[in-house]
Amino acid sequence: MTETTTQFSSSSEVKRWLETQTHSILTPVHAQAKKLRDDMNFSLQTVADISKQLFDTSSKEIEKRNMKVYNRARALNKLARLFLDRLKKLNPPEQVSYDSLSRYVQETQKVLLVTDIDIKNWFPRISPFFIMDRRKFLAVYERAKQAYNALNDYVTKEYVKTKTLEEALQQINELQNVEKQLSVLGEDKENIKNERMPIEQEIAALEEKINELKCKGPINKLNLVNCEIESLSNELKHALRHLQKPFIKMQALATGGGGGGITPDELNKINQYLETSFDALVSEKAGYPLLREILQKLEGLMAEDKLKLKPDKARKAEQSVNEILHKDSLANLQLRCIEMATNRDQLVASSKMDEIKQNISQFQEQVDLLKARKTSVETHETVKENAYKEAVDKISNLKRTIERNVCSSIDKKIQIA
Repeated sequence: MTETTTQFSSSSEVKRWLETQTHSILTPVHAQAKKLRDDMNFSLQTVADISKQLFDTSSKEIEKRNMKVYNRARALNKLARLFLDRLKKLNPPEQVSYDSLSRYVQETQKVLLVTDIDIKNWFPRISPFFIMDRRKFLAVYERAKQAYNALNDYVTKEYVKTKTLEEALQQINELQNVEKQLSVLGEDKENIKNERMPIEQEIAALEEKINELKCKGPINKLNLVNCEIESLSNELKHALRHLQKPFIKMQALATGGGGGGITPDELNKINQYLETSFDALVSEKAGYPLLREILQKLEGLMAEDKLKLKPDKARKAEQSVNEILHKDSLANLQLRCIEMATNRDQLVASSKMDEIKQNISQFQEQVDLLKARKTSVETHETVKENAYKEAVDKISNLKRTIERNVCSSIDKKIQIA
């Protein structure tokens, strides 16, 4: 026949049930444990009192300066001080439990062991003096050892039988504490979420404003003009593509002292056409006279083969020079470039553009500050989320441990929801 499993919906419910189930078992155990603890405390206090008497008696003999007794009195004085110092370090548990009493028994055992060694090593050396004081101490000390043996026997032979059951009750208390922590962490998570969401909404609203400013009015027009300028730049680069190598050769010739009659202004213009051909053409007067001068000198240099171009490159360069010089192939392109550059400069210089840029900058600063604040909040939120998950896992582990301990100690199956 399958044993029924008792279901519990809360830790409070299982605690009440377990206290009822275990009252008759644990109450007499705790009562006996407290009695033996108190006996042990009383015995150790009596040892401390008699140690104080040894200390006082030996101190008086030291003061007398009787050389027959002096060295033995000093030895007993030091020994009594050691006994007192050790006994002060023993802390009897206020709340009785198997674990607390076990620790107390272990600490007491260490004190008694070293005290036994000291008595064995030093009391014979103190003889024949202080005989009555030492006998009183040994009688009291022996009763303390008996109290220790009684407590130790009870803890290791009787109390240990209810250890698992007592642990289950302690774990229920721990479970309730963790459940309270979980409740607080849940509230913290919700509060942080309520703090984060308005920040995110504010960031979204500001970014929408920035996007509207960029997509409407002068900035949108400027973007369109810049797109057109990029298209014109590509068109111009394509038109001048066969002049790239000859211009580089002219640069090398001029800077290397090879002549060619190229002036500093022409050399600068060549550099500009190589790097930013759009700006180079726009900055020329109508009909691009400086480019014409450069191309005319290029014709002469190629005719004299001073640039050492490969035949195919020379042929293509001659075609490009002929189209620009004699067919005015860049005239229309220059007009369009100048028009777009003028539009761009007017838009950039407009007061409306300044106002929009200033607004965008202000909005962006606010966005950056809010994002920094959001990061801080999210970090705090992550810490709380991790703590919440740890608490959930701990609660689950405690519930399963309590179920096992109850089953093993009183042979009853339970399940905590």
